[in-house]
Amino acid sequence: MNAQPSASTTARGAADGLADATAAAEIGQLQRGRSSNPFVLALRRTWRMRMGKFGVIVVALLVFTAVAAPVLAPHDPAEQFRGEELVKPSLKYLLGTDQLGRDLLSRVIYGSRASLIAGVLAVSLGSVIGVSTGLVAGYYGGLADTLIMRVYDGLLTFPAILLAIAVITAMGPGLFNVAIAIGIAQSPLKARLTRSIVLSLRERDYVLAARCSGASGRRMMVVHILPNTLPLLLVQFALSMGFAVLAEGGLSFLGLGTQPPTPSWGGMLNDSRAFLRDQPWYGFAPGLVLAILLIGLNFLADALRDALDPHRINAI
Repeated sequence: MNAQPSASTTARGAADGLADATAAAEIGQLQRGRSSNPFVLALRRTWRMRMGKFGVIVVALLVFTAVAAPVLAPHDPAEQFRGEELVKPSLKYLLGTDQLGRDLLSRVIYGSRASLIAGVLAVSLGSVIGVSTGLVAGYYGGLADTLIMRVYDGLLTFPAILLAIAVITAMGPGLFNVAIAIGIAQSPLKARLTRSIVLSLRERDYVLAARCSGASGRRMMVVHILPNTLPLLLVQFALSMGFAVLAEGGLSFLGLGTQPPTPSWGGMLNDSRAFLRDQPWYGFAPGLVLAILLIGLNFLADALRDALDPHRINAI
């Protein structure tokens, strides 16, 4: 009976297939006078798909809302309107008010900042730690590979959200501590994926040629190997962003994330629990935007995966 292929074997095969298919696609793009940059090609193919368009639009709206929150929000998110607590949605308050008389629409708009900051910081930190250590483990192998991977194997024995809670318990609650905790929890998966890709790329002809020309190990990793791992890591980055946003909302729901009075979608959902029977509209808006964002990020990750699939590159 044949053994099932491992995740590392699958990733190495995908790296080889992607390199060959991308090369063929780049030749066609050059013949048509278009850019041959692999990132540009991947984004162009992603935009051609419906899921990709939806995901890009959702992410763009999140970024725009977070940046333009002072302009879009009708009120200060911390401003309390006395005597107008728990007002139902109306023309004056489109989403109603909370138990302290604060405008929910303004708080939902400003809450996008917490999700964006947590997602970007967590993915950036997790990528720096995971990709760099995975690059070293995959390229050098030997003792370095064994030590790094055993550390990550130990971290993977804990669920990511439980590991994040443990880090926050040691560092204290807060938005930036949440981002650090989520980034640390994400780093093992990124390291293992990077390592599996590097194991394939380090034996390719252009890497061997650079090694024969006298290039140092650091130059080999940074100049010749790292740029070719990034297209395959794009899918993981999109998935990690979704996990980071969800984890930030969950930790804020538990009181470990963004602290009052700073608005957070998870914190708003937690506040709405006491009013579900009489004011069911309270938690509807933050829950809905959080769900749409997560769906958009997952659609974007699926579209990127299809755009980078070596068997579908020429068909998209």
